[in-house]
Parts: sequence; structure tokens; C-alpha cells
Amino acid sequence: MMAKENYHRAFGVYGICCNDDQLLVIHKGRGPYKNRFDLPGGSLENGESLVECVQREVLEETGFAIKVLESVGVADFLLPWDWKGFTHVHHIAVFYTVSVVGGSLVQPDPFPGQDSLGALWVSKSDLSLENASPLVMKAVHWLNTKELGIGVERYEKWKVP
Repeated sequence: MMAKENYHRAFGVYGICCNDDQLLVIHKGRGPYKNRFDLPGGSLENGESLVECVQREVLEETGFAIKVLESVGVADFLLPWDWKGFTHVHHIAVFYTVSVVGGSLVQPDPFPGQDSLGALWVSKSDLSLENASPLVMKAVHWLNTKELGIGVERYEKWKVP
């Protein structure tokens, strides 16, 4: 008999930042996207707005101060992830386009909860599900088509390298 699926719900706010044909990404240090590129962003702190969250998270993870330009929309992803008794994650992501207004790429400060191992610019054509999170691939799709879609993206098989 198969065990019942148990979903961890994760909610985060993420910045889509392009420089010519390159996307600003982070190296993910933990979680279901560990060892992949992910978008800078993360979870809300108490009393923080969505825009404040993406500004703080991008600064913490990349060293860049940003201006939030546009709300792109919301997408959700379902994928297997064995973590703390959960069998899957339901990741709900709010996307904003952002532009750099100051700062420079830095190594993020290590603190409890920090999951970025550093940021870099990566050509969109070099990104795939082999090396990037579903959020990154959704951002690339949106950048190419200006369509986010409304359906959930389900991944029956997902490996954390």
C-alpha cells in the first residue's frame, strides 16, 4: 500500500531581473532546489509587504538594491521532496520584474535561514531543468512569451542533486 502524500506549502516572492540576455540567479544551498540555479527571493517576514520582501531578499542574496517594476503574477509547483516528514512541496511563487538600481554582486552573509550560496548572471539559453529550479524556467518562459499561464506545474519525479 502506498503512503499518503504529505505536502509542505511554501510561499515566496521572487524577482525576475534581466541584463541583456542574462538572468540574475542564485546558487541554491538547500531545499528542493539545492545545487541548482534559483531566482532571488524568499519568504515574507512579519509585517512585510510583498514588494518589501522581494527588495530585501534580492539585496540579501545578491548585493543588488532593486526597483520593483511590475507584478508578473503567481504560479504554483508541486514536486516530490522528502523533508521533515513531508513527501512533497507545494511551492507558491509571486513573480515581479525588477531592475538593479545600486550595489554589486556579493557573497551573501551567512545567517540562519540563508540558502543562497551566491549570485551570478546566466544566459537564458544555458538554463534548463537539469541545472535550474522550476521557478527559473517559468521566468525564462515568461521573458520569452510574456505568458505565465494559470495551471499548476507538477513534477512527478524530482531529484535534489
